[in-house]
Amino acid sequence: MGKTYIDTLKYMIYADVFVEGIVEKPDIVGAVFGQTEGLLGDDLDLRELQKNGRIGRIEVTLEVKNGKTYGKLYMPSSLDMVETSILAAALESVDRIGPCEGHITVKKIEDTRNAKRKLIIDRAKTLLKNMLDTVIPDSRELSEIVRGEVKTAEVVSYGPDKLPAGPNIDKYDSVIVVEGRADVLNLLRNDIQNVIAVGGASVPKSIGELSKRKEITVFIDGDRGGNIILTQLSKIAEIDYVARAPTGKEVEELTRKELIKCLRNKVPFAQAIEHLENIRKTHKSRAWLYQERKKSHHGKEEISEHDEGIENPPSEHEQQREPEPEPVIEENPYLAVLKEIENTLQARFYDKKFKLIKEVPIRSMLKILENEKNVDTVIFDGIITQRLIDVSSSVGVKRIVGLRVGNVYKPSDKIEMLVPK
Repeated sequence: MGKTYIDTLKYMIYADVFVEGIVEKPDIVGAVFGQTEGLLGDDLDLRELQKNGRIGRIEVTLEVKNGKTYGKLYMPSSLDMVETSILAAALESVDRIGPCEGHITVKKIEDTRNAKRKLIIDRAKTLLKNMLDTVIPDSRELSEIVRGEVKTAEVVSYGPDKLPAGPNIDKYDSVIVVEGRADVLNLLRNDIQNVIAVGGASVPKSIGELSKRKEITVFIDGDRGGNIILTQLSKIAEIDYVARAPTGKEVEELTRKELIKCLRNKVPFAQAIEHLENIRKTHKSRAWLYQERKKSHHGKEEISEHDEGIENPPSEHEQQREPEPEPVIEENPYLAVLKEIENTLQARFYDKKFKLIKEVPIRSMLKILENEKNVDTVIFDGIITQRLIDVSSSVGVKRIVGLRVGNVYKPSDKIEMLVPK
């Protein structure tokens, strides 16, 4: 009986197995030993090599598809490079496995010592890093530490409201307005000095006075709080431009590259407000739809066919209020439908009254959608792709709900994409 393990593993032979029929693992191992016996002489006989611990146990994994067997073969070796290569070539001489025709194709021979070398290198790097962390920083690191401390010390209090700001802010023609002191510190650390913070949720009058004399760029966080700050600032200050951190990030945590990119991508104030109003309309439309479906569910009031739809703009009174929070995921009607059809590989088409038009398999969804004219919402158990966006845009779809967004490199501003959070 062959040894399971060998003392010193040097190489591993990886091979693919294909058999024109259904066989078992012993059939493959038996074919390897039987058809290579005597082929390479006594010194390279597989049985003797395994008995002496020069090669290890041959491992095989198999998978049967459509009456044929596919597999992987692994053979460890402690022989030298040349002998191991000869054994690997001998494996490819096998042309019959069990009662069927079969082929073994060697994919590669791996030097297992490379993996050990990598472990040694990684461990050495860790030890070196730990050693460097315990010694005195070099002159460059000391310079960076001192420079950072100096820039932090440059924060001054501006105006009667004592707002955190960069030094000599009055000498600049343009000023960047951020939310808090931490944002000011981050910009100063990255050599941006014409910055001032509002210092809280309420907007101080000093900002309003400053905006009358200087070009104002409001730099807000990439979350709902940033929208609130922008709304409040617009009531008291004359804003020229708006820059926004990436979605989910705050100004205080951005790198220098991110800060510069965001400031370069600033947009005029009017454009930013228009975008904010569109977000508010979307929130109100979702809340309206949720309330209508809730009424219908309790039998109090069905949605009339003469309703104007969920995209109606809010009244002037509603525009003055803060955006309403979105319903939680469990109560969102679109996501509720998505959860309903989860793992079914089905798609559902709805009209603008959220009435089901039809349910189709995902594999034929695009072909069927191309011939539909009244679909307002597509909800499906799959990933939103660019192809789906293109087809939906051509037939007037307003909303797509899926498991997640895939590689959409050209989104449509007329289509809302909704996925679970």
